[in-house]
Amino acid sequence: MKANACKIADGVYWVGAIDWNSRTFHGYGIPGTTYNAYLVFGEEKTVLIDNVYKNMIDQLDGRIEDAFAKEGKDIQIDVFVQNHSEMDHSTYLKDTILKYNPDAEIYASPNCAKFLESQYHNFSDLEINQVKTGDEIDIGGRTLKFISAPMLHWPDSMFTLLAEDGILFSNDAFGQHVAHSERFDSDYPVDYLLREAQKYYANLVTLGSPMLRMKLQELTDTGLINDIKMIAPCHGQIWTNPAPIVEKYSEWGSGVCKDKITVIYDTMHHSTEKLAFQIAEGIMSEGVEVVMYFMQNDGPDDVITDILDSKAIALGAPTMMNKPFPRIGNMMYWLDCVNFKGTGSEKNALIFSSKGWGGGAVKKLQDDLEAAGFTVTDTLDVVFVPDEDVLAEAFEKGAELARSIKE
Repeated sequence: MKANACKIADGVYWVGAIDWNSRTFHGYGIPGTTYNAYLVFGEEKTVLIDNVYKNMIDQLDGRIEDAFAKEGKDIQIDVFVQNHSEMDHSTYLKDTILKYNPDAEIYASPNCAKFLESQYHNFSDLEINQVKTGDEIDIGGRTLKFISAPMLHWPDSMFTLLAEDGILFSNDAFGQHVAHSERFDSDYPVDYLLREAQKYYANLVTLGSPMLRMKLQELTDTGLINDIKMIAPCHGQIWTNPAPIVEKYSEWGSGVCKDKITVIYDTMHHSTEKLAFQIAEGIMSEGVEVVMYFMQNDGPDDVITDILDSKAIALGAPTMMNKPFPRIGNMMYWLDCVNFKGTGSEKNALIFSSKGWGGGAVKKLQDDLEAAGFTVTDTLDVVFVPDEDVLAEAFEKGAELARSIKE
């Protein structure tokens, strides 16, 4: 297959793959994505950083061939760096090693080396150099520095810094799931890319927020943060201006939020829906931004994205057989999986429900929300259809929730 390698710096090329057709990743909706791999030419050695996913090998091979042709060199890869072992970055790692140089040097974190064998069961015959923060290699006029980055977003993750050029190959950190013909942040509105990056962070990185804070502090303390001129992640656009995404990661990882409340609800006969609308009106009456999600139609991945920079949520579901309406369950499992305990923010929650007689939804939702890192500050449990007095109470509870986040 013929495919074009994109030059991102002198002697550095994007040689990854564009997946135009994917609409889900790890269960959340995407408009396609990229699997970014990078080829770095040193005076003595050529390095391939990361790899691509299934059915994408033809793109990788075509771009590698194009990059070597543009450099006027015979094809031989001397070093393979694997920043993370997950299959979307490593499916063809062994194939490319065997194809381009069976005697090549291989570098990965200790966990990455272990995980590669556990996933593919065919790496035990290869010698993998296991590296940690502070280790580096010279490829001839250029230095690759390795930086451990566990839980961003797997225990095996690491960054690789091309020191002289200030390019941070960050694997899954700082990425976005988008599929575009252009490779750089400068080709698209920054607000659009940051929104996609927020969805990516919310659904994939939130759990690693404590490690992110530590890593950003480490990069600051060592001065390496000032050396980073470009961030080349494994998904999405390359950040030629890293400042906006680094700032946002710092905010998201530290719990910096807007005066914003995300309202999430499901309903059977519209009673819980009426409460949701009145709670939203109460919130808005206090000048606080509201984002509303109806779980019959909306996906939990979008909800998580807005919760990330919300100071509070209002969550509603009717009672069914003494439990929350089951359709809310996917949302609750998602919240438990992502979990906001480590983000550094105190997110308040209002729970509301309509019941026929015995109830039960509110207690279950409260237990689940508290386990996911929320502080339940108020509840509203209504019998059957809310009348005007109950709707007025819902309005006031929304207003009170809004006042609480402003205080």
